[in-house]
Amino acid sequence: MIIYQMMVRLFGNKDTVNKFNGSVEENGTGKFNDVNDKALDGLKKLGISHVWYTGCIEHATMTDYSSFGIKQDDPDIVKGRAGSPYAIKDYYDVDPDLAIDVNKRMAEFESLVKRTHAHKLKVIIDFVPNHVARTYHSDVKPESVRNFGEDDDVSQAFSPANDFYYIPGKRFRVPKGVDAGGREFNNPMKDGRFDEYPAKATGNNVFKENPSIDDWCETVKLNYGVDYQYNKSHFETMPPVWLKMKDILVFWAKKKVDGFRCDMAEMVPVEFWNWVIPEVKKINPKIIFIAEAYDQTQYIKYLTLGKFDYLYDKVGLYDSIKKLIRNEPGASTDSITHITQQQRNFASHMLRFLENHDEERIASNGFAGNPWYAIPAMVLTTTLSSGPAMIYFGQEVGEPGAGREGFGGDDNRTTIFDYWGVPEHQKWMNKGEFDGALLSDDQKKLRDFYSTLLNYSANSEAIRSGQLVELAGIDAFAKNNYAFIRYTPARRILVAVNFDREKSFTTSIKLPASLSSQEKITVKEILSGKTSKVDLSGGFPVDVPAMGAVIFEF
Repeated sequence: MIIYQMMVRLFGNKDTVNKFNGSVEENGTGKFNDVNDKALDGLKKLGISHVWYTGCIEHATMTDYSSFGIKQDDPDIVKGRAGSPYAIKDYYDVDPDLAIDVNKRMAEFESLVKRTHAHKLKVIIDFVPNHVARTYHSDVKPESVRNFGEDDDVSQAFSPANDFYYIPGKRFRVPKGVDAGGREFNNPMKDGRFDEYPAKATGNNVFKENPSIDDWCETVKLNYGVDYQYNKSHFETMPPVWLKMKDILVFWAKKKVDGFRCDMAEMVPVEFWNWVIPEVKKINPKIIFIAEAYDQTQYIKYLTLGKFDYLYDKVGLYDSIKKLIRNEPGASTDSITHITQQQRNFASHMLRFLENHDEERIASNGFAGNPWYAIPAMVLTTTLSSGPAMIYFGQEVGEPGAGREGFGGDDNRTTIFDYWGVPEHQKWMNKGEFDGALLSDDQKKLRDFYSTLLNYSANSEAIRSGQLVELAGIDAFAKNNYAFIRYTPARRILVAVNFDREKSFTTSIKLPASLSSQEKITVKEILSGKTSKVDLSGGFPVDVPAMGAVIFEF
């Protein structure tokens, strides 16, 4: 699997105004329809197999859609003019920002799914199970569905029959420092108050009425039957949230989506996943579940008991190779060996990446400052195991995520909270032509690298199903060099990477006897396309440029 994550709101936005805290009218927004046939052709040629459409489900926003029958949100509890895609307002609806015709927004989403499938690409969407927006209220839910909290006993801080956690007798207080939408944003509801009594616990488990602005103060925690005060679970009778969430997942599965990226999955009891994933797979046995997961001690539990197909490999491989890319003191490829040993029984279930909406852009000054520094890390990300790999839109053309957008600060990331155009990505988009005509020669070369690597990784038998042999303990290797072999009975590749920013390294690697039955072999170097004859009597010759990588097929 090669996954392409896109923020739909940003991906198709052609506007280049990029006003700080700009409105949707000023800064524009991408639409479902902007992900057109040309865009999908471009992704297919890039080597993509799955598209993760981020931000599709309706979330709280400062933009007023009340004329379409959508209740307006209080801006004092919305982060950014556009709002966070992880503060869900209606699980049964899609974001009106993304529709050409707001009244036909679901039909436009369904057309996107159909269009994506027509290009032989699969669709992943977010499922946000841990929390909802403080203004959650479904306008379009099926008649049989009860809104969250509708039947709660709000006098109880915790009840296994409640959907939310409460702070009885306390009124919610908007955090200090909130200036909704910035100084220029005027709205009658912008008054530093939000009428919520009793107050509810936040999505990041703050059980008090006055969370800070750095908390997930715009969201409320859903109750899966866990009493956090006494650290006790109440699953004897199935909590109402479990059934409601199953119905939501089934609703989207019936919309023909092919998978769910499950936000903060470890904040939801594993017992819920154990029950709900098989229930949803009754609708589509091939549907996949990806967990955003960070606790390495819980990985096996969420794969076995939790029944997830894949987990984020953020605190493992990503954190290790980020240090190498950044040339941090003490960074060493020994950490990669540690990860391969730690994950040897489940590496194929780890989703690997260098960018997503939470992480810094590689080309940003705060990360590497140069998108080409990602070359050795990206080769590792896609070839070290048979698990899925992911890129974030704009990564393939060196988007740096520069500037302050509004609620999104100058943090080396592309904002998820604001209306914004993404400048380097827009050069590839070329006003909807998606032909890369506005890219520099250097950006075209970078995108060609990604295309070559991703297509090869998706189709190589050795990567898809081969065994791993690390080539460790080679004298010529420094702390920033690493090499390995992946092989099947029919196919073999040797991969070598060099994280040194200045020096190339040249060596000869003695192959394991079982993989070197011939003295002279024909070798193809995948990234350059060159083919050569190699005499193995003196070892396998390897020459890797600074911040570079090689993939030899033999």
